[in-house]
Amino acid sequence: MPKLEMGDLLDLVLEEGASDLHIPCFSPPVIRHHGEMVPLDTDPMEPEDTEYLMKSITSEANQQKLQQDGGVDFGFAFGDKARFRVSVFKAKGNIGMVLRTIPNTLLSMEQIGLPPSVKDILFRPRGLVLVTGPTGSGKSTTLASMIDIINKEKKDHIITIEDPIEFYHQHKSSVVTQREIHNDVPSFAEAIRRALRQDPDTILVGEMRDLETIGAAITAAETGHLVFGTLHTTGAAETVDRIVDSFPTTQQAQVRTQLASTLICVISQVLLKRIDKKGRVAAFEILVQTPSISALIRDGKTFRITSDIQTGAKWGMNTLDSHLLQLYNDGKISYGDLITKCRDAEGIIANIKEAMKNK
Repeated sequence: MPKLEMGDLLDLVLEEGASDLHIPCFSPPVIRHHGEMVPLDTDPMEPEDTEYLMKSITSEANQQKLQQDGGVDFGFAFGDKARFRVSVFKAKGNIGMVLRTIPNTLLSMEQIGLPPSVKDILFRPRGLVLVTGPTGSGKSTTLASMIDIINKEKKDHIITIEDPIEFYHQHKSSVVTQREIHNDVPSFAEAIRRALRQDPDTILVGEMRDLETIGAAITAAETGHLVFGTLHTTGAAETVDRIVDSFPTTQQAQVRTQLASTLICVISQVLLKRIDKKGRVAAFEILVQTPSISALIRDGKTFRITSDIQTGAKWGMNTLDSHLLQLYNDGKISYGDLITKCRDAEGIIANIKEAMKNK
């Protein structure tokens, strides 16, 4: 049987609208389609097959990293059709791969499902904006769309720091400098420090994954820049706690004070399978800085943030549970997803029962 070619597999991924392609050993390739894993109708991949496919898209330098470290991540352009974020790894001594689709077309805020209030945040002169959620929740897509709006509508210098670069941004009204960790600069923290000498207005930090990077991002926001970052947290209050708790106890009071003045928005999102049509839909929790929220952060009373979000609709805030309930009531998501993704299942169930009683 002729070898599978990477180009044919990627064409199939794009035709099907799949989000990911998995190439494991001893199994057929698998695509993730609307959140579900779907095996392709081919023979299982042998070790020489996965190695052949890996070599067809992986540079010599990245192949060396794979041998040294047991894994390597990089961005890959599939002609002008799409880009992919590639993770190559060893498993039981054999090579496997996962490729995630990065569409060429950026979604608008409306298409993503974000309220208009979030767009106002993009025109703030300074501060920290965090987009949070589990892996695969669409954080990169949300951030890329925000950067695209700034690129179109502001005359800024935008610096993105990513590992690897996912969405490519052309210069529009703004100038966009995109830097890739390991290729252009050694680390996120070092890239942020250097960025401050490059006359930036807006800085995107692809991952705030360690204390040094978090500290550098907060400092950049404090010194008059609009800084975007991501964390793998769920919920606004948890995000604040994660940042503060990543610092030594002796520094936590100072960090709370810094966050109280610099944090202007937290967007926490999850991605769910639609039941009304093909595709997926995002649910958001949105925190916007107010004097009350700032005081809660400064005083270490993050447990009260959720109640402020519940009553903050006039500032464009909403809880994740309220958005999930809205999506369920609109017939877009299943009851199972509503209950498993919400924070307060008892409260949601009570709300539904009350609504049914009043019908």
